[in-house]
Amino acid sequence: MLAYQAGIAKFEGADTKVFGISTDNTPSQKVFADQLKLAFPLLSDFSTRKVVEAYGVLIPQIGIANRATFVVDKEGKIQYIEEGKTAVDPTGAETACSRLHHKSS
Repeated sequence: MLAYQAGIAKFEGADTKVFGISTDNTPSQKVFADQLKLAFPLLSDFSTRKVVEAYGVLIPQIGIANRATFVVDKEGKIQYIEEGKTAVDPTGAETACSRLHHKSS
């Protein structure tokens, strides 16, 4: 999350929005966002886990989501996915967003 926050200007420059979704509850997310001084919203999928399940990142045995980054275009189509440890590195998402931005310009 810190890397995404540090590079937020690159995303804004590519006409994109950054937000996080987790299976944590909203009060926990607020504390986390405040501690990291995040300028983008965190959304909670705590009560139903429907979003993480629909995106295929739910680990049902433990009820949490695998770490993942998705780049979704303006039509709602997923254009890029990064899962696991590398999902916290915004490099791939920055490249995908830049390509999308230039394609639509």
